[in-house]
Amino acid sequence: MTQTAGGTSEVRTPLDVRTVLVPASDAAAVGALVDLLPAEAPLSWLRRGEGLVGWGVAASVRTTGPTRFSDAAKWWSETTALATVTDEVEEPGSGLVCFGAFTFSDEPGSADSVLIVPEVIVGRRGDLVWVTTVGDATASLTATTAPAPPADLTFADGALNGPQWMTVVAHAVSRIEAGDLEKIVLARDLIAEASAPIDPRWPLRRLAASYPTCWTFHVDGLFGATPEMLVRRERGLVTSRVLAGTIRRTGDDERDLALAAMLAHSSKDLEEHEYAVRSVAEALEPYCSSMNVPETPFVLHLPNVLHLATDVAGVARDGESSLELAAALHPSAAVGGTPTPVARALISEIEGMDRGRYAAPVGWMDATGDGEWGIALRSGVIDGATVRLFAGCGIVGGSDPQAELAESQAKFVPVRDALTS
Repeated sequence: MTQTAGGTSEVRTPLDVRTVLVPASDAAAVGALVDLLPAEAPLSWLRRGEGLVGWGVAASVRTTGPTRFSDAAKWWSETTALATVTDEVEEPGSGLVCFGAFTFSDEPGSADSVLIVPEVIVGRRGDLVWVTTVGDATASLTATTAPAPPADLTFADGALNGPQWMTVVAHAVSRIEAGDLEKIVLARDLIAEASAPIDPRWPLRRLAASYPTCWTFHVDGLFGATPEMLVRRERGLVTSRVLAGTIRRTGDDERDLALAAMLAHSSKDLEEHEYAVRSVAEALEPYCSSMNVPETPFVLHLPNVLHLATDVAGVARDGESSLELAAALHPSAAVGGTPTPVARALISEIEGMDRGRYAAPVGWMDATGDGEWGIALRSGVIDGATVRLFAGCGIVGGSDPQAELAESQAKFVPVRDALTS
């Protein structure tokens, strides 16, 4: 183990990396990637059955503070420069790949930021399946033993109970209406306790099955199914999915269609969404030679909620990696507020908790800099027999604290159900 300027790293250097294509006849027999994961420190990034899973640690770095992104990017650049890579697939996500999760705040807190190079990665993209190994590691494409559900699970309030959180929301609304800021995103937490350590594969399998259009992730105890892609960089194309403006589904199709129409015309939600889109577009503009920013959002239908959504796209101008782009975007107005410095300061002042890695970048990157970084939403953190769940809501002038509390409860549903189903 060696100390770096930005934190602590564990690395076996130089890394000897080999990616091989699984023959089509064998690839067809490979089941769900999430079923390949071991119970010990699994790594995953999956959507519609495609993506990456990994296990083992070939190298890692932990960083903290305001330089956490740049310190991690420097470590990754040094690691890729030293590595010997044989890649017969040459797809985004093949060759040398790291998984990562970062903290929301610049301030030191209960968590640190991390990049991990797995010893084994299995990837799937369309009909292609590949295996990447580092050093002498070997890969198994056989499903592991099914995980057991959490035992004797109970839930309790986190830092604030419902009435206390509504008081915080009301205070934020008063600050907005006084002209201090335009929007703030306030989060709350919920604590789940089991009688024995929780196998992370249990909620992962359920999230992947229940929310196939979201990105199901697990990195260093942080897990979830995020609907929001902070940034993807792939062969020169940069994309970002912005979500802001939410309403809970009823389960009745006709009623939900009416709610979708209501959401699409809600001045409060459209205002909140506009702030978020503008913050992403402005952050990406210096890194893109051209951009496409749709004027009107669409309604994204998820099993538990409806979101206003906009997909922003651009052509990358220079050689910034996906991680560097994620650092430039974080935090967007969708998870922080507008203006960002004022919103971040007010979050620290009134939210009453440390977010850790909630609402911060989580994802993966390869040696070319291509990668996908989502925002760690609909998420939780497993620590032995304890899970800390998170939910957040965008607050603007006129926001109703009771309605925001109901929205936060809806956003707890994916992880809560994944733990208890």
